[in-house]
Amino acid sequence: MPRSHSRFSSCPFIVGLLFTIATSASAPLFSFAVASAQTSASPPSSGVELLQRMHDRYAKTWYRSLSFTQSTEIHLPNDSVVHQTWWETASVPGYLRIRRLTNDDRNVSIYRKDSLYTRRNGGPWQGRKLRNDLMVLGFDVYRQPVDTSVQILREEGYNLDVVSDGTWDGRPVWVVGAQNGDSTTPQFWIDKERLVYVHSIMRGIRDTTKTATVTFGDYAPLAGGWISRDVSIEEGGKLLQREVYRDIKANVDAPPAIFDPAQIP
Repeated sequence: MPRSHSRFSSCPFIVGLLFTIATSASAPLFSFAVASAQTSASPPSSGVELLQRMHDRYAKTWYRSLSFTQSTEIHLPNDSVVHQTWWETASVPGYLRIRRLTNDDRNVSIYRKDSLYTRRNGGPWQGRKLRNDLMVLGFDVYRQPVDTSVQILREEGYNLDVVSDGTWDGRPVWVVGAQNGDSTTPQFWIDKERLVYVHSIMRGIRDTTKTATVTFGDYAPLAGGWISRDVSIEEGGKLLQREVYRDIKANVDAPPAIFDPAQIP
């Protein structure tokens, strides 16, 4: 992919990859006010200001929930490739359920705010503290207080005081967390026009001595917001996982009980 920086994107979600590593055997555009477009193009003074712009652009329109079917391509350390189908449902902000292999709760992971709960083969739930900053950048930022997003992203290691600009896939972006040419410091990239997350660099997932990259691509309008339909995760320049979404639906019924392990038999 063309890019201006030499760089290392749940799910849309990296949580699925984390589960796999732990358990594997080996369209038309929106019309926006001219003032909004001009504001988003002017340099933000900080990542905090940019997050505020993102929130304000879509706070009144972004979908509250969504579901989709995901074709998942997992590249294992032994260079073999596994293909799976996953079914995902999200409630924005903060909740995500991923069903794997079959569309039931035998093999499932649930993100609840700052925790991840996982079940294998219908067994007992395993829980741990784990955030998904990609949920924040790709979805939650539009439907939660900006201060909440700022706190989470700072705790995840992003320096919100540094903003530079660049290009990703031929489109201008704001880069938060690093200056031009820095290909190792944690950072996320935001499309200047659409104000959506497109790319990030972070510590390695399988090998923390390397850097990993996540990319949200093939964006399309969805119910007052946007959705990336193609997500790729790389580490050390090698593809770890690719996710392609279909049957995408917004503002679906997503009751709190489906994200609560205590209420799932």
